[in-house]
Amino acid sequence: MEQPYLSVVIPAYKEGERIGRNLLEIDKYLKGKSYSYEILVVVDGSPDNTAEISRNYALQIPNIRVIENKENYGKGYVVRQGLLEAKGKYRVFLDADGSTAITHLDAFLPEFDNGYDVVIGSRKIEGSFIQVHQPKHREVMGEGGNWLIRIVLGLWNYPDTQCGFKMLSENASREIAKRMVVDRFGFDFELVILAIKLGFKVKQMPVRWMNEEGSTVKLTGPNGFIQVLIDLFKTKWRFLSGAYHIGEYTKEQ
Repeated sequence: MEQPYLSVVIPAYKEGERIGRNLLEIDKYLKGKSYSYEILVVVDGSPDNTAEISRNYALQIPNIRVIENKENYGKGYVVRQGLLEAKGKYRVFLDADGSTAITHLDAFLPEFDNGYDVVIGSRKIEGSFIQVHQPKHREVMGEGGNWLIRIVLGLWNYPDTQCGFKMLSENASREIAKRMVVDRFGFDFELVILAIKLGFKVKQMPVRWMNEEGSTVKLTGPNGFIQVLIDLFKTKWRFLSGAYHIGEYTKEQ
């Protein structure tokens, strides 16, 4: 089978009610392009019918693959799984709720021709627009978290590492994803700092973003804000202790 030009990875958990709409929108957009593509839905041990509905849509969208995990591992785990399972020359992951539309690819893809290896969406840079805001308490938590991420990991120029729309070249995807270990929501900053430390060229792009209700982010619990902070300091420690094996890649260059 010929390598697809693009892989779209969609991590999904309790998305049975809305994933169908998003899959149709993605397919409609990509059908209008001249390049080949695949869509990977990675279901994270969802208790609803997300996997079944995704498989049903595969009957009318032939290039969908559904990977169903029977257990819930976390968004970071399934994004990593999807990036490593993907076959595309370029690999993008985006949220199943459609909060950042697939049409952003029109702006993201040309940046790879400009020499970038990783292109990440940002809701905090010039040109971005938040169409529907999160509840105020979540925005406050998110803002505090962003500052901590910048301080702890030294990501001063990255005001929004947590936007769920990121795109990587095949090589960057492989080298970054195989080192990622954060299973929950902290995986986004882990991906960004790994990309930088491995020497990949990273570009931030503004996105139009709309909050969709149904988020599983809370203060406590496995997907909670506190867990993200724990993963932040663990990530810092892994870099200090050499656990990410950064040198193994740079020596090959």
